[in-house]
Amino acid sequence: MEEWEISVGELKQRLDHGVKVNLVDVRELYEYEFCHIEGSKLIPVGEVPDRLKEFNSDQEYVLYCHVGERSGWAVNFLRQHGFMKVKNLRGGIDAWAMEIDESLPRY
Repeated sequence: MEEWEISVGELKQRLDHGVKVNLVDVRELYEYEFCHIEGSKLIPVGEVPDRLKEFNSDQEYVLYCHVGERSGWAVNFLRQHGFMKVKNLRGGIDAWAMEIDESLPRY
């Protein structure tokens, strides 16, 4: 696992222990409406460059998409712009639904 990635198990553990993590879903609105991780904010990947002001370099973020590709791009982009406390959820919401919250619909 890369240093800029987090597993679904590690994220669940951090959330369960009350660690403040900003969850950002970088999928499209229709995907977010289909299923998402409770408490996440929607910022579609194509909007990330124009919405940099919504990120705070002092805060921690975990970005996710379906399987981790789009969120991986967004994490790389944010890190290139000085946001070092960003991580990609390895396996995306697909892994979250399989390993953590089986009640979520899968596609």
